Amino acid sequence: MGPTKVFRARNCVPDSIRGAYGLTDTRNTTHGSDSPASASREIAFFFPEFNEQLWYQQEEPRLRCGQMYYNAEKRVHCVIRGEETELT
Repeated sequence: MGPTKVFRARNCVPDSIRGAYGLTDTRNTTHGSDSPASASREIAFFFPEFNEQLWYQQEEPRLRCGQMYYNAEKRVHCVIRGEETELT
């Protein structure tokens, strides 16, 4: 992602997302939470239908074990099984 400050990103890490595409410090192309607690609050705010706890219990272990892949055409993560299954 690169440093939050676009000027610093452009000078220190020009190949980062913010260094390459950031416009200003408030229009820096990406957002990163400063802590897991902040991330949980922000996820709940922006994606109220998403169950973070359930994701960590069921889906995250599959992702780490390579049992899932990203289908770019459908823009969803899928579980590797006998047939392709979309995750909601």
